[in-house]
Amino acid sequence: MSEDALSRLRPVCLTAAIRAIERDAFAQIPPPPLMERAGLAAAEMARELLGDGRRALVVAGPGNNGGDAFVVARRLKSWWFDVEVVFTGREDKLGTDAGAALAAWRETGGSTTTEWPDNARPDLVVDGLFGIGLERDVRGIEADRIARINALPSRVLALDIPSGLHADSGRVLGSAIRATATATFIALKPGLLTLQGPDHAGRIQVFDLAVDTSGHSDASIGRVLDAVVIHAALPPRAAHSHKGSYGDVAILGGATGMTGAALLAGRAALLLGAGRTFVGFLDPGAPTVDILQPELMLRTAVELIAMASPSVLVAGPGLGRSEPARNVLAQAIARVLPLVLDADALNLIASESGLAAAVARRNVPTVMTPHPAEAGRLLGVATVEIQRDRVASARHLAERFNAFVVLKGAGSICAAPSGEWFVNTSGNAGMASAGMGDVLTGIVAAFIAQGASPMLALAAGVHLHGLAGDRLRAAHGGPVGMTASEIVAAARAVLNETIYPAG
Repeated sequence: MSEDALSRLRPVCLTAAIRAIERDAFAQIPPPPLMERAGLAAAEMARELLGDGRRALVVAGPGNNGGDAFVVARRLKSWWFDVEVVFTGREDKLGTDAGAALAAWRETGGSTTTEWPDNARPDLVVDGLFGIGLERDVRGIEADRIARINALPSRVLALDIPSGLHADSGRVLGSAIRATATATFIALKPGLLTLQGPDHAGRIQVFDLAVDTSGHSDASIGRVLDAVVIHAALPPRAAHSHKGSYGDVAILGGATGMTGAALLAGRAALLLGAGRTFVGFLDPGAPTVDILQPELMLRTAVELIAMASPSVLVAGPGLGRSEPARNVLAQAIARVLPLVLDADALNLIASESGLAAAVARRNVPTVMTPHPAEAGRLLGVATVEIQRDRVASARHLAERFNAFVVLKGAGSICAAPSGEWFVNTSGNAGMASAGMGDVLTGIVAAFIAQGASPMLALAAGVHLHGLAGDRLRAAHGGPVGMTASEIVAAARAVLNETIYPAG
């Protein structure tokens, strides 16, 4: 496998892509019954969530999401569940399909109410208030409905996306449902996977509704990373190989008081397979040997930047923002080598237009790994603006700097200069800990040194980094107290198990 592995990953669609796919589907003669398919699929998921429970409260909104909810209600009633429907909308404003779904519900003897039922104690709530078209903040009676649902001890099934969650960005529009599970239709949406989405969506199940998305491949469709990218980035090693076969990583960083960041990146690069790893410190009093990892070759920053031809150069971990740091960074940017930029390298680039222009002019691969605050500095906007649309922000960075970018955070977004983008779903809140970014940088550099293309190295490194965090969360029984140092060994274990499965 190689770069084409990326095209085989599961699609994740912006709202514009879903609308285009739906238009193509409805242009068929006869048009497919998508609302009936969606309602049946969600009803089967609702039946599973109900378990031994019998009472379902279906909350239907004013649009097609409400139509899906009416179908769910009808199906559950046909299976002898006790179903109550709260309708927040106007019947005369419903679209054709949603209106037909409401009429079919009533034909079965079902009724609707606009009032919240007194002493509601359902076993399951079906959230059909809002779908993927919501752009405004939720207020008034709709916000009250969301608050009431969230206050119930019941399980909650969201239809397509939890109401109040922005489908493209994952930001909460005033208030949003906290679902136990989400039945999403046609394809995944980025809002389920990034920013606040994972805290609201619960378990996600995709129902494609027998709709073919393969004919759509524009920039409004991304992909979800999985272990395929690790296989593609690093195939099994040949027996006839040596340390020179796996490349040299050279890491610039480690100003006074921050040598640990550079060491973390170096250890990650070494343990994730680089043939040799060099670390060049700005701190004149830095150690000359790493007692815990003596295989690392420690140098001064000046010595490191003069190295003839490492496979990949890293700048940033613990670099600081001094004039010497700026000088070695400028030299690193000028080298005709693959370059990974992190941490203070990004801050220096953001603060000096000359460095930013030099990065954008590079004709060899550049990888950038900002967190949202660093991304904001690079684009000259507030962090909140970066988070308002993480997919767009990552793609803007990639285009502006002609770089392969990961915008870190819950649901990290990877983007290429070509406009391709990917969402990562591995990882957990335990990784909100110092040094995690340094480790990720070392992993990505190790993959590049071993011959992976920059996009594959970034995608595989990001996904593996998260898988290592998930491994540690399970081992620790929770996310609290996870450290970056632990991630390195866990990532090595997951990598070996992925490439060399037992048996």
